[in-house]
Amino acid sequence: MEKIILSVLLCYVSILTAQQSDASTQELQATCLDCHIKEQIPDALIYRRYLMEYSTPTNMKVAIKKYLKNPKKEDSIMPPPFFLKFPMKEALHLEEEHLEKNIDAFLQRYDVKKMLVLP
Repeated sequence: MEKIILSVLLCYVSILTAQQSDASTQELQATCLDCHIKEQIPDALIYRRYLMEYSTPTNMKVAIKKYLKNPKKEDSIMPPPFFLKFPMKEALHLEEEHLEKNIDAFLQRYDVKKMLVLP
């Protein structure tokens, strides 16, 4: 009986986690990635540049948040020629909670650890 209750509880928790993850992915898509797709801005490249410069998710999150709140070419991770091809980002006016959720979803989406395959 205990095993059945435990397995049902684990299934319920996994379903809730999947729904929350799906909701944050949809919000990221609507808030950020749709514009990246429309403007043909390579978001995977941007992630890799942040990863090379800041190396940890915590440092990346702080840098992305700072840039999204007040975008300047000087604070951008992209080289100056990037802005000849792509438009300068306008400041995002999102609530702090939504901004952090979108940044977390972005970092999860392109996390290199998920792409590693062990033989």
